[in-house]
Amino acid sequence: MSQTSTRTVSADQSAEPPPATDDPGHIGPRRLDRPVAGASVGILASFVALALIVPDRMSGWVGAGFAACAEIFGMYWQILLLATFLIALVLVFTPWAKARLGNQARPDFNRFSWIAMIMMTLLAAGGVFWAAAEPMYHYTSRPPYFSDGDGGVDAVAAALATSFIDWGFLAWAILGSLGAIVMMRAAEKGMPLRPRSLLYPIMGRRAATGPIAAIVDVVCVISVAAGTIGPVGFLGLQVSYGLNSLFGIPDVYPVQLLVIATLTAVAGVSVFSGVNRGIRFLSSANVWLALGLMAAVLVLGSAWFVVKSFFDGFALYVTDFFSMTLYRGDTEWLSGWTVFFFGWFLGYAPLMAIFVARISKGRTVRDLLISTTVLPPVATTFWFTVLGGTGIFLEQKSDGAISEPLMEGGLPAAVMAISGQLPLSLVISFGFLVLTMTFVATTTDSMSFAMSQSCMTSGEPSPRLRATWALLIGITAAVLISLGDGGVEALQSAIVITAVPVGFVMLPALVAAPVYVRQMAREQKV
Repeated sequence: MSQTSTRTVSADQSAEPPPATDDPGHIGPRRLDRPVAGASVGILASFVALALIVPDRMSGWVGAGFAACAEIFGMYWQILLLATFLIALVLVFTPWAKARLGNQARPDFNRFSWIAMIMMTLLAAGGVFWAAAEPMYHYTSRPPYFSDGDGGVDAVAAALATSFIDWGFLAWAILGSLGAIVMMRAAEKGMPLRPRSLLYPIMGRRAATGPIAAIVDVVCVISVAAGTIGPVGFLGLQVSYGLNSLFGIPDVYPVQLLVIATLTAVAGVSVFSGVNRGIRFLSSANVWLALGLMAAVLVLGSAWFVVKSFFDGFALYVTDFFSMTLYRGDTEWLSGWTVFFFGWFLGYAPLMAIFVARISKGRTVRDLLISTTVLPPVATTFWFTVLGGTGIFLEQKSDGAISEPLMEGGLPAAVMAISGQLPLSLVISFGFLVLTMTFVATTTDSMSFAMSQSCMTSGEPSPRLRATWALLIGITAAVLISLGDGGVEALQSAIVITAVPVGFVMLPALVAAPVYVRQMAREQKV
């Protein structure tokens, strides 16, 4: 397969007339691909309808599909993400990495804004939920990799290293590296900025049209919709829980609905401000608020414990990187943790490639790879240590202080329990609620852009179309949380099912990205 892929991506297909392009730099009429848009909305609506009509049966179907996909494809996803990271890392050190992306001499955004937009789009999915909760889960229940191996490994380091595997280098590599390179190179050749263009290395310009192209677009849109709606639903639950803890406001569905409506409104305002202003402003604000809260937690908690735990956990993560990544000893545990997260990030990958391609013109390949595959994972692991590590520190001081609320209240309880144990708890807790809102609003905004772009045959999507997708995400989340946690969790599990075909869509990038980088370097004589 690799030989065929290499021949295809190296071939000059310029003899064919170029198809209509969705490249953001292209000036042309906006045309909506109604079959793709209609099918995407229809499938999502059908899922919601079945969840409302036969919730138990739907949950059972999704659960069975989730278990089967995690069992059958789990190892493939582990290898795919690992290979993506290793190839991206090798490309950083090649002289070809000096090539600039998108046929543009200068970037559209300064470095801070650019990295902020990339980081906040992914971290919003779990930057507060899971950073506070996952290390505590692994601390109170030792991961099987460490139970099966050396029992002498420190429990704190083991908990953090396990969280780093789920949210570290591999997650970032699949989301923003090789796929984005393929997407941008395909756009240079006249291909649309849509998921179908990831098949350009093996199908050429035929990837722009036909039933396979439409199916790829629909599957990728549904996958990222599921991955975005889940955090929006959890946001309603978490903020409602937090308002009840802080101010005694009833933790009921109308409050959760109001939270989701507020989030959708914030995302809508950002949508109409455009990518250059809306998403950039939200992302930059998120970074500064996150830095402020991180500094406050370090000062008010135990900075020494967090820093020491970070280096211990990161060292264990690096030394056991390959064995932890490829661990298959307890497949049931893996399906609930590592494989679940890998499937979730994989489901996001095609539309993240679109978004990263949209904002990365003029960047060098080395810039792109370092700023997606190296720096953000390190920042993410430190963020997880600040929140999760502080939770462990407080748990050690008072047994059950964090673990008991977490076990009783689930994800929303973790960050509130941690904040509640610190001085200035009211201020810190409210700050995390605001941060959670803006985190998820950023993802809703950026992914509504990517979903809208995936439904365009030409031109860039209008603010109205993007706002429509943001509204649909909010409405779907509101309907599903009316069923309780189960509705949102079913959708979260569904993303693992949709990740199965997405995993094969991302496969050609392993061969194509290095070939394209080499071609660009030769063309630009670097």
